[in-house]
Amino acid sequence: MSNGTRRHLVWFTTAVRYNLIEHSRNKFAMLLVVAFVPTWTTLAYLVIPRTAVPFHLRATGRLLSPAGNQLTQLTGALNVVALITGFMMFAATFTGGRFDKRLALAGYPRTHLVLAKAATLTLASALVAVYATTLICAAWSPRQPLQLATALFSSAMTYGALGVIFGSVLRREVEGMFAVAMTSVVDITLQNPARSSSAESPLVHYLPSHGAIQTAAASAFSTAHTPAYLALQATWFTATALLALLTFHQRTRNALPPKSQVVRLVHAGTEAPGAGSDGAATPPKRTPAPSPAP
Repeated sequence: MSNGTRRHLVWFTTAVRYNLIEHSRNKFAMLLVVAFVPTWTTLAYLVIPRTAVPFHLRATGRLLSPAGNQLTQLTGALNVVALITGFMMFAATFTGGRFDKRLALAGYPRTHLVLAKAATLTLASALVAVYATTLICAAWSPRQPLQLATALFSSAMTYGALGVIFGSVLRREVEGMFAVAMTSVVDITLQNPARSSSAESPLVHYLPSHGAIQTAAASAFSTAHTPAYLALQATWFTATALLALLTFHQRTRNALPPKSQVVRLVHAGTEAPGAGSDGAATPPKRTPAPSPAP
């Protein structure tokens, strides 16, 4: 391994370690993962009636009639996965923004900072998605658990990128928490056939989690594969990730004037009238007043 490659690897692993430490300090997010995810998914399965909820799934073109508690548990899992990853990435970006800017101004490569955030987002999304899928499989047997986990993972990645955007543009923590919560609630509630009559509206096609919800429903209640809707969710993630990269770049940019401009200003100052050889201003020569005539 060359010295250059080793140096880039050290920069990347250092940034990843810093991001993981930042996430581990978020005790509230850890509590949500440990307590809220199993509590909400279990209550949704036990409390909601088992009455069949017939609906037309656009991803497969079929009429499905899953049990109401299973459908609610599925959409609830999508909701909590989006909430947790969005909140985690918002909190890490919001609290670590100043430190990231100081690192960037000190010469730390912003590429490695961005890649480290992407790596920690991927790890967090994968862990939360597998955890939620395991809880669902413990209650009942979805038809395609692997594709279901992929749908949860893609939704988590999208909301994680949204969390980075909110953490970069919002100025107060309560604003970011409200933005993440309301976005996920509106997005997923409007697409839940058990709660909303607008779930089949063509407008929901433009919501952030539409591809993930369609894929998750197809995975849970049918044997159909939905690569087109996974691609749609990947498009949403790509768009939010690019916007998150832009906001992060804007937040960590150097606000100082370019070095060439500073040199020109200093050079102009040394050549200003009344300046000495060392750049210091010299007082004007005083001519003696004429002596009075006798």
